[in-house]
Amino acid sequence: MSLKPSQISVPFPKPTFPNMHTKITIEPFRIKVVEQIRLTTDEERQQYLRDAAYNPFLLKSNQVIIDLLTDSGTSAMSAEQWAGIMRGDESYAGAVSWQRMEKAVHDLTGCPYILPTHQGRAAEHLLYSRLGGPGKVFISNTHFDTTRANIEFSGATALDIPIPEARDMALEHPFKGNMDVDKLQALIRQHGPETIGAVILTVTNNSGGGQPVSMANARAVSEICKREGVLFILDACRIAENAYFIKQREQGYESHTYREIAQEMFRLADGCIMSAKKDALVNMGGFLALKNLDLAIKCRTVLIITEGYATYGGLSGRDMEAIAIGLEEVFDADYLHYRIRSTTYLGEKLRAIGVPLIWPIGGHAVYIDAKAFYPHIPVAQFPGQALVCQLYLKAGIRSCEIGSVMFGKNDENGNLIPAPMELVRLAIPRRVYTQSHIDYVVEAFRELMDERERVQGLRIVYEPPFLRHFTSRFEPA
Repeated sequence: MSLKPSQISVPFPKPTFPNMHTKITIEPFRIKVVEQIRLTTDEERQQYLRDAAYNPFLLKSNQVIIDLLTDSGTSAMSAEQWAGIMRGDESYAGAVSWQRMEKAVHDLTGCPYILPTHQGRAAEHLLYSRLGGPGKVFISNTHFDTTRANIEFSGATALDIPIPEARDMALEHPFKGNMDVDKLQALIRQHGPETIGAVILTVTNNSGGGQPVSMANARAVSEICKREGVLFILDACRIAENAYFIKQREQGYESHTYREIAQEMFRLADGCIMSAKKDALVNMGGFLALKNLDLAIKCRTVLIITEGYATYGGLSGRDMEAIAIGLEEVFDADYLHYRIRSTTYLGEKLRAIGVPLIWPIGGHAVYIDAKAFYPHIPVAQFPGQALVCQLYLKAGIRSCEIGSVMFGKNDENGNLIPAPMELVRLAIPRRVYTQSHIDYVVEAFRELMDERERVQGLRIVYEPPFLRHFTSRFEPA
């Protein structure tokens, strides 16, 4: 059953740094290489945004001061990972680097069949194009953009069933990423187990505000899927961050390591997809891991046709070395505490100045309630897109709309069917920015708060049929 606030007796953790007597969370690393940031002017940004048709995805990276568009592939790799890159084995078949990656993934997930891919969406395509098709239904706590696109591109239907508490942005609930297991059972009975392509549990729940999923919820989903004979897949690109929240908030896991918690969750599933560009701390890579040989063979056949040979799958040997090392480093206790606390720091600062947002703060990003931030802008004029544009104009900060641009649809008459929430995501790249960068973001929002009434919405002048947020073009409404 989904957890209710009254059922949670474990308090939220206090922001203390493990093994240190200090109230300040410091970065548990030293900076050895820096990259120059070009500080653009207000006038330049106005021109850049017009040239990008009011879509931050179309901006050039050297036009951005602080880039919070995504945490995917934007991590700073460690000295150990760079050392691994130097020893990358680029053999076409059976590379030593593949052996290291395969062992790292197998030890973590317990899955015997590992398929390397160039990133997570390639793994999604391999699996969901095999499982999907017209008449098929996929159920998730919340599908993210590429997951939904791969499913719907096959002709299947993607259904989201987060717990009701997830829609209350201000509610203090420790596991707002959970799936509604009562609805899950009802949907399986309604459609029939044979029509369910898979049940997908996304940890953490990205589209739901980066909120964590409890082990109890994952176990309940697993039990239903086993009983009904339905495939259960973890979307595990942020599994280490999710493990942090379980250890801090769920009874019975206080003495477990973060890695042990992740391994237990993997044992509940029939397989997993991971974009290694998140919690494996690399700039490129991913994998599909399965427990069923027949399904693995079907996917591997397509892998070889579309990605590369079965022991590299679109990755270089140096990429696989970096992934193997990153899957170890990400479970370091000091790193995870820094990661979660540094994200929470931004959320707490924004909340203190009155910015409406999803609370509590998730692991990888802060999610602003754009509809509440700009209550005068109609949903059909995309308040989230307006906010990402204003944030860039004000301070050169790039962020991502997660609302009716990304997830909205048009009915047969061309009228907008809005997304459930109008959000703007401030995704924090791993090991990239310091506290002064984050304080700069807070300062920008403080100024935006004072100018809210003067901001107008946007309208779409071009959109593609799938994943329109990437390439749509806008103009002021």
